[in-house]
Amino acid sequence: MLAARVYGKEDLRLEDVARPKVDSPTDVIIKVKMVGICGSDNHIYHGENPFVVLPRVMGHEIVGEVVELGSQVADLALGDHVVVEQISYCGKCYACRQGMPNVCSHLEALGVHKDGGMQEYLKITPMQAHKINKDIPWSTAVLAEPYTIAGNSTTRGQVTVGKTLLIQGAGTIGLLTLRMAKAKGATVMITDIDDDKLAFAKANGADEIVNTQKEDLQQRVSAWTDGEMANVIIDAVGLPQTFEQCFNLISVAGAIVPLGMSEKCSQIPQKPIMQKALTIYGSRMQSYQFEPVIKALESGLLGDDGVVNQKFHIKDIQAAFDLMNNHPEQARKIVLTFD
Repeated sequence: MLAARVYGKEDLRLEDVARPKVDSPTDVIIKVKMVGICGSDNHIYHGENPFVVLPRVMGHEIVGEVVELGSQVADLALGDHVVVEQISYCGKCYACRQGMPNVCSHLEALGVHKDGGMQEYLKITPMQAHKINKDIPWSTAVLAEPYTIAGNSTTRGQVTVGKTLLIQGAGTIGLLTLRMAKAKGATVMITDIDDDKLAFAKANGADEIVNTQKEDLQQRVSAWTDGEMANVIIDAVGLPQTFEQCFNLISVAGAIVPLGMSEKCSQIPQKPIMQKALTIYGSRMQSYQFEPVIKALESGLLGDDGVVNQKFHIKDIQAAFDLMNNHPEQARKIVLTFD
């Protein structure tokens, strides 16, 4: 079968590898139908992901069809459509006991610590396989994992009805966070430097849009909230300067959720944290978000609606990464197909 493996910085190879087999009574083999290319995959491709172990088959936004099952797998059947949860965890460490398996001491993530979904077949555990209605198109189901990122960040930031939320960045995660927040009843402003992205965000429910290269964001937030400032900020850009800016844009008793993984230091004074009694929530991947997200997709509360706009066959994976890097304005969400 075909698999796309990264060996080093911009060293991406399409290889013929052995198809996985059922070795354990709890093994699940899926035929991968579609996998999304995430910004974190692009970081791996460029040698910029601090967590990855190389060489590695990337891909953690995975959907597929069950084709083989171990003898002890009771809750799945051949032909089931599944969304794959990318993490595996111990269930016993402090993080797991706190309901946060996404930071388990023994965490392993597909596409990072273990080979992921950019291959034709994948072996997973029953815990990682979440059934989804077969009527849901693969191009919608493939958004389940990134929607869980949105679900986790809005849950961590306690985004609820009546709150004002500022999302920095109208990329894929910013857009899905916008949709998740609107489903939870928040009023949302979203920023970017690309007018096309902002227009798409406006068409997808944003109450306010701001091009930060053309307008003063602090003035806009103040006017939007009658001087109160935003109750919650989710920074989906992840640059030191966008994180620093949060502290001038947040209201008293507010919550800031940084989603970036930059290793560069930010200059943050203690005073606004103390004076405003702020809470800063880290949000890594997701904890127990798959089931509610899948139910929302199945009910139509969440959907695709044009987010997935570029599809490449696995054989053309290099062209997919070239598009992502050379013409990012053309790609809201790139997915790889296998049929």
